[in-house]
This record gives sequence, structure tokens and C-alpha cells, in this order.
Amino acid sequence: MDVPGHERFIKNMLAGVGGIDLALLVIAADEGVMPQTQEHLAIIDLLGIGHGVVAVTKVDLVEPEFAELVAADAEEALRGTTLEGAPTALCSAVTRQGLDGLLSALQSELAKTPAKRDIGRPRLPIDRAFTITGFGTVVTGTLIAGSLTEGQEVELLPPGLRSRVRGLQAHGHKVQLAPPGRRTAVNLSGVAVEEIERGMVVASPGWLRPTTVVDVRLRAVRYLRHPLRHNITLTFHTGSAEVEGRMLLLDRDEVPPGESAWAQIRLARPVAAVQGDRFVIRDPNDTLGGGRIVDTQARRHRRFHPPTLQRLEGMERGSPREAVLMAVAASEPVTLRDLPHGLELAAEEVRATVEAAVASGDLLALDGGSLGDGTLLFSAGGFDALSGRMKEALREYHRQFPLRRGMSREELRSRLRLDSRPFEQVVALWESRGDVNEAAGSVSLPEHEPRPDPAQQKRAEELLAALRAQPFSPPSLDGEDDLLAYLEDRGDIVRVEEGIAFAAEAYREMVERVVEHLKERETVTLAQVRDMLATSRKYAQALLEYMDHKRITRRVGDQRVLRGR
Repeated sequence: MDVPGHERFIKNMLAGVGGIDLALLVIAADEGVMPQTQEHLAIIDLLGIGHGVVAVTKVDLVEPEFAELVAADAEEALRGTTLEGAPTALCSAVTRQGLDGLLSALQSELAKTPAKRDIGRPRLPIDRAFTITGFGTVVTGTLIAGSLTEGQEVELLPPGLRSRVRGLQAHGHKVQLAPPGRRTAVNLSGVAVEEIERGMVVASPGWLRPTTVVDVRLRAVRYLRHPLRHNITLTFHTGSAEVEGRMLLLDRDEVPPGESAWAQIRLARPVAAVQGDRFVIRDPNDTLGGGRIVDTQARRHRRFHPPTLQRLEGMERGSPREAVLMAVAASEPVTLRDLPHGLELAAEEVRATVEAAVASGDLLALDGGSLGDGTLLFSAGGFDALSGRMKEALREYHRQFPLRRGMSREELRSRLRLDSRPFEQVVALWESRGDVNEAAGSVSLPEHEPRPDPAQQKRAEELLAALRAQPFSPPSLDGEDDLLAYLEDRGDIVRVEEGIAFAAEAYREMVERVVEHLKERETVTLAQVRDMLATSRKYAQALLEYMDHKRITRRVGDQRVLRGR
């Protein structure tokens, strides 16, 4: 509404306008369409408010022909906006001329507004917070996307404060349940009013993740004097939140008035928003543009990057299937429980969409069974890309270390940048498909077999001969890790600790001697093993500690006994 001091009140207006169903645009007949009228109309348009009525007021102060001219100017101003074609009422609050027609137009337009969806995830952007004696903290806002009930546990975001709904009021009346779309007052327990500020969101716990980076479809307002440029600073408004940020254009260097672009907005502090939420951007004096949030958990993008722009266009189209597929691709692997974060879809709708996508092969459920909340999901393309990275990593490893059985599981997990749980599941799936072999903590491609070249084969034979020449006191083998691993994999040697290895037949003979001694005498000391094998303390100790590790023996004080005795 056109009121004195308008510029100072725009931020207050933006904090509450996002929840309205119908706009009443008031234009004074003695002044006509003013700059502030244009700005309010632009905000209504950017927020996608599709129902409205124009009231041309103060018609008692002008000639009827002039009032009709103002109404025609208003009609022209509405052209190309969401309010194009909205009914106009000529009226006067003083003489009450036209007020019945205005009321009738409002009732008619309200009847056309669709009911607010209840998707089971209530959000109430807070626009006021205060204390009532005897009740405590109360917040107000317009409830969207779900219902609140008395006694319900809630979360205040971004800070993540937990609370409980102590009481509810809608339009001055106490209610047990507040449905979506209502202006609602919520009495919260366990939080002080000093902990709350405008822009926070009351939500059911666990599903809404605040963000500091959003991808958006942006439209510049038509009345701008200069294009919007890349990398400008601005104020970002969504819901009741107002946050400073920086805008990075992704597909152009500037946005002329009235045109659209893809952009990423990086915020100075978190906001609690979901995909599909509307936003407005302003500088200190003017509204610059706005549009729709497409991704609330955005990564940094390269500018003018076709795959990024294609993904954003797919997310903007907004069918549940496309939204889910894009959400999985953006953060895979992702659990079914976490997938609704940032999606304006009911949990049941997400599950049904995922089930259909898994059945068609567009999504891959790692555990293979019925879908549970913890089921890990990949897009088909994402899993193929991950498999390609795995194969390339192993091929390179096999080229670099041809004598090794394979790459350690932990090194492969690190290279693929996967957490432990998804890594274990993808390796199991690859193994079941025959894509990898897994043994003794290492992973290899099925076609890989350790093969030494002629020089390596000669050196391996020399090492083995040296070990057999001094079976119980072998030479030190530092710096021969790959050849030793190769001989160990073949079963030719046994490495008992770093730098100490025995020929396999020598190791078996030493173990047999120690075990036979223990069967006869029940205990054995390090000195006895040293003397029995005519070796040094170093090798006797390494042998016994390895036998402990292999659970053949166990240490009791300074002696060893057979395991199980």
C-alpha cells in the first residue's frame, strides 16, 4: 500500500508479504500510479502472487473521467505481471462510493485462490517475537507447508533451538491445530524471546537444513535504470529473513531490466529455505529483482558451464521426478531420509517417486532391498561415473605397482571421497557384479595379476635364496616392499614384522618346533626359543609376537602358552 515514509517500511512489508493469497493494490485517484506503486507491484510479481484487486481510492476528490484515466493507467501498469487482468474498483472511504463493489471483488478473487498444500513439513517464518506475562515467548508468522498442533516438538532455525508448542492462536482465537495458510501465533516453551529474531523459522524437527549458498532463477525488475551486474552485493529477502549477500551470475555478465538469468547468491549468514521458495533482492534504496530458489544446498559452480545450467533448468521445471533426480545427483549418495531436505514435496511423494525411479533404473538403491529411510541412493549416471573413477584409479595403481595384489580399501575409499558406509556398500555391489576382486583388505580389477618383469623376477629369486640360506636368522630386507609383497602373496615367504621375513618352509618349521615344545612342557620363554632355533633374540622375539598375533600362542608374564590353554 502507498503510505507516507514508504521507503522505510519496505523491509517490514517484505517480512510478511510472502504468505499472502491476494493483494489489494491501492492507488490514490488524485496522484495515480507512483514509483512506490511500481515497486510494490514488482514485489507482488516477483513473489508469484497471482490474485489481486486494484482499489482506486479518493475518487471523491477528482472528476469521474480522471478517475477512469487513473484506472486505465493502473491496468497498463499491471500488464505483464501476475496481476494482469485483476479487477479494479473505484471507491472512496469518505463517501463510501464503490465499497460494496470492492468487497464483492475481494470475495470473488478470494474464492479463486487455491487451498494451501499440507505436505506434512510445517514452516512458520517468524516476523514478530514478544513476551506475554504468564505465557512466555510468543512468535507470529504465516504458517506454510504443514500444520502445527498444541504440544508438538519444533525446531527454530537457523540456530537449531528445540522447543515445544505450548499454545496456538489464529486470528485471536485459541486453537488446538493451525492449518497451513493461517496467520498464526505460537506460544513456545523453553526459549527466551532474546534468543529469537525476525527471519528465523519454526519447523518440525530434523528435515530443514539452513544454507548460505542458493542457486536461483533471477529476474530483474522492469524499471531498473541500469542492468544488474555480476558479483554485486545486495540484500536477500526470503520468507521473513533479510540477509546480506553477493550475487554471482552464471550464464551472463549482466541482466538488463525485465530479463532473467541463472545466478548463485552467497549469503553472509544462514537462512532456512527450501527449493521453490520465492525471494527478492534489494540494494539500500530499491528493489532490484527476485524469483525462485532452485537449489538450497548449492555447490560452487563454474560460470558459463553447460552441464550446470542444464541441471538448473531441469530443477526449475519442477516435476517431482525431475526434482528428486536432480536432488540425488546433487548430493549423492543420499539417504531416503535426507532426500526431502530442500524439496517442497511431501515425504510420501518423495518415496513414491524414488520407488518409481529405482524400478526404471534411473536411481540405484545400494542395499537392494525394500526402501528404508536409511537406504543410500545414487543416480544411474552418478554411479556409472563413480565406477569409472574406481576403475581408472585401480588401473593407474596396477600400472604403478604391478607386483601388488591391489589397492588397500582405505586408500581407494579416500580417492573416491566416500564415507565408510557408502564405500562398503558400493564395493560389495562391485564385487557382486564382478567389477572388482577383494581379498585381504585390498581391491583389484578382475583381470589384474601381479607379474614381475625379468629383472624383478631375478631379484625375487635372489631374495628367496638369501632367506633360505639363513632360514632362522635371515638377512634384513629393507627397501624391498613390493617384491616382498609379491612373494608373500605367492606364499613363498612370511613377513613377521617390518624388515623381517622368513622363507615359508622355515617359518613352518619354527612354528612346529615351538608348538611341539609347548605340548610337552606347556610353557616356553623367549630365551628358550632363541636357543632352540640357534638364532638371535631379535628373530625369536619377532617370531613369538607374530605367533601371538596369529592366535597360536598367548603371552603370560615372561612366558608363552598355547592359545586355549
